[in-house]
Amino acid sequence: MLAGAALACAAALAAGCGSGGSPAAAPTKTITVQATPAASASSAAATPGTPATGAASPTAAAAPPCPTRSLGLKLGLAQGAAGSTFQVIDFTNISQSTCTLYGYPGVSLGSGKPVKQIGLAAAESHATQRKLVTLTPGAVASAVLQIVHAANFPAAKCHLVTAGYLQIYPPNQTTPAYLRYSSQTCAKPVQVLTVSVVRAGSGGQ
Repeated sequence: MLAGAALACAAALAAGCGSGGSPAAAPTKTITVQATPAASASSAAATPGTPATGAASPTAAAAPPCPTRSLGLKLGLAQGAAGSTFQVIDFTNISQSTCTLYGYPGVSLGSGKPVKQIGLAAAESHATQRKLVTLTPGAVASAVLQIVHAANFPAAKCHLVTAGYLQIYPPNQTTPAYLRYSSQTCAKPVQVLTVSVVRAGSGGQ
C-alpha cells in the first residue's frame, strides 16, 4: 500500500511540472515495502522441546518391595513401661538396589531348631497410618514390637514358657528372618505381642 501511494504521488508531481514547461523531474525512486507475516498462535504457543501446557509429566515408578534376602535385621533400643517391653526392630537395605517397605511386619516368638512359633503372632497397632518407606542401599527403617509381660496373665490361661527367638516376616514377604531373643511368653492363645507399622529411620534415633 505504501509503495502504491508513493508511486501515485510521484506521478502527480511529474504531470504538474510537465504542464508548466519546466525541465522534467528527476526519475522517481521506487520503494518496495514488504509486510511482515503475523506470527501464528500455534507457533508462539510453545518452544520446541517444551511440553505443551496441560500435558501429563511422566512419574517415576515405585521401587519393588524389599525381599527378605535384601534386608539385614537387628534389634534396636528396648524400653520397659506399664507391664510391657517395647523392642525396636531395625530393617537395613543390604542390597545394591532401592526397594520399599509398606505396612506391618509379621512377628512371633519361637523356640527350637528349626524355630517353631509359640502362641499368637503379633497383632497390628493402628496408632500410626501406613506409609510407603523407600530404602536406598544402606538405608534403615524400623518397627516397634510391644511384648506384654506374660507373667501378668493367669497361669491357667497363659501356660508360661520361655522363647529364644523372634521370627520376623518383612512386610508382604513369605520368607522369615530370625533374631535371638529370650522372653517369657504364653503357649496358649493369649495376645502378648503387638507391632507397629514400618517407619523410615532407625528406632535408635
